[in-house]
Amino acid sequence: MLITLGRHILRYLATIFVASVAVFALMRVVPGDPAAVALGVSATPELIAAKREALGLDQPLIAQYLSWVDGMLRGDFGLSLTSGQDISPLVVDRLQVSLILVGSAMALALAAAIPVGTWVAMRHRRADGIAITALSQVGIAIPSFLAGILLVSLFAVRLGWAPANGWVPPDQGVGAFLQRLVMPVCALAAVQGAIMTRYVRSAVLEILSEDFIRTARAKGLSTWQALLRHGLRNAALPVITVTGVQLASLVIGAVVIEQVFVLPGLGSMLLDAVSTRDLTTVQTIVMVLVLLTLAVNMVVDLIALALDPRTGR
Repeated sequence: MLITLGRHILRYLATIFVASVAVFALMRVVPGDPAAVALGVSATPELIAAKREALGLDQPLIAQYLSWVDGMLRGDFGLSLTSGQDISPLVVDRLQVSLILVGSAMALALAAAIPVGTWVAMRHRRADGIAITALSQVGIAIPSFLAGILLVSLFAVRLGWAPANGWVPPDQGVGAFLQRLVMPVCALAAVQGAIMTRYVRSAVLEILSEDFIRTARAKGLSTWQALLRHGLRNAALPVITVTGVQLASLVIGAVVIEQVFVLPGLGSMLLDAVSTRDLTTVQTIVMVLVLLTLAVNMVVDLIALALDPRTGR
């Protein structure tokens, strides 16, 4: 078990290394000189050369990469090329917003998808099961940003029940925080809930056809009893795997929702940095998103390994 765990950790450390090299290399092949971008169009060659030296861009690429990684490990993400500010506290603040949004949306999606998907699987030949399955297909087809626009149009513009956009930190008022969080969370959770409902349904249907379920029923258990006692643990493995994949995609997909609801998350910060060609900020945010994605995948793999040690072979 420890050997398997160590192998998983080493694999993800190697993946992080490869990802960091890829992100660093991609930022270096983007056309344009970061020093010239930071100084503007009126900069002289002398000022550009001085700025390159101040940013360390005159160093060999390997030295630049090691300096960047060392700063990331120490929590120092560098200075913004456009504003000259330290981006470390900004990234931390924006990351908190994105994590609250994504975590709440996935928790809500799973809270709805697990019971609904199980119910649909148990009644897949009944009218209500077929209707819910069709409804989940519609939910999958609707983009999250469109769901967000529809929610704003109905609950903010027409009914006036909640603010259309903006963000209030929870320490400045829980009520105002929840009012501004509920619609973006529901917009993300609606699509993810529909997707997860389909996966839960498929996983439960597959388990219901297994021999051990038929054996349990032959011993006198009802279908629900057999599923609850013997089937859910086995059905959880593929659902957890898919949850990890969807959670990773949700981190990236939240970029659009943050724009729709004007939320100060990593996604909006990334788009602002791209529009101003702030390559230092772009490089940092992309790497943070990669680390979040890899961390989610590692946690999912470890949970799957705990549920079924055979997955580590």
